Amino acid sequence: MDAFLWRALLGGIGVALVTGPLGCFVVWRRMAYFGDTLAHSALLGIALGFLFNLKLTNDFELTLNTLLMLTTLGTCIAIAAILVILQSQKRLATDTLLGILAHSALSLGLIALAFLQGQGLRIDLYAYLFGDLLAITYSDLYWIYGGGGFILLGLFFIWQPLLSMTIHEELAEVEGVPVTWVRLLFMLMVAIVIAVAMKIVGILLITSMLIIPPAIARRFARTPEQMALLASLFGCIAVGIGLYLSLYWDTPTGPSIVVAASLLFTLTFLLPTL
Repeated sequence: MDAFLWRALLGGIGVALVTGPLGCFVVWRRMAYFGDTLAHSALLGIALGFLFNLKLTNDFELTLNTLLMLTTLGTCIAIAAILVILQSQKRLATDTLLGILAHSALSLGLIALAFLQGQGLRIDLYAYLFGDLLAITYSDLYWIYGGGGFILLGLFFIWQPLLSMTIHEELAEVEGVPVTWVRLLFMLMVAIVIAVAMKIVGILLITSMLIIPPAIARRFARTPEQMALLASLFGCIAVGIGLYLSLYWDTPTGPSIVVAASLLFTLTFLLPTL
C-alpha cells in the first residue's frame, strides 16, 4: 500500500477508536442534535482560520492546517460553553437553543467564507464539508492520535459519573456527582473530537460516526463497556470498508465510510429476522 493509503487508514481508525465510546454517550443521552450543532459551528472555525492566516505576520510559524485545527477547536469549545451557560435559563428548550446556535454559526461561517473568496482566496469547501481522508498528512495523524488519546483518558476518569448522570441525572446529583462540570467536560470532549475528525468524514457527516457505530453495537452489547468497545470495532470496520469502496469505485471517501457504516447497521438490524 502507498503511504497516503496507510495514513488514511490510520487516521480513520484513530477517529473510530475515539468516536465509538464517546458516541455511546451521545446515543444514550440523545445528544445527536448537539453533535450536529458543534459540527456546523466548525465551519465558522474554518473561516476564522483562513482569516487569521491572512492577518498573521511571519512571526507566527503556524501551518495553515494547524491554524485551522486550532480555530475550529476554539470555536467548537466556545459553542459548547455557551450552550452550557444558556441551559441554565428556563425560557427556551435545549433543542431550540441548539437550532439557533447551529444555524447561526453555519450561516456566519458561509458568509465569512464568501467574503474571503471575494478577496481572491481559493477554498475547497467540498473537502471541509464532506472530508478528504486521502489527503491526511502526518501532522493530521499527530492531532488525531494526540487528541484522541487525551479524550479517551478523560473519558476513563469521568466514565462512572457520566454513566450515573445518563441513568438518572437528579439522583446522581444527590449522590454528589458534580453534574454541571461533568456535562461541560463531556461537551468539550465532543467538541475536540469534531474539530480533530472533520478532515476524515467532513463537517456535515461527522455526527454519523458518533451515532451509527454505537447504534450497531447496541444490538450485541450486554454492558456499557462492551458497547463502547464494540462501537469502536464497528467504526474501524466501517472505515476499512469505506476506504476500499472509495478506492475501488472512485467515490468520495467520507461519504463512503458513512455508507459503509449504514450498510453494517442495516445488516445487523435485519440479522435477527433472517
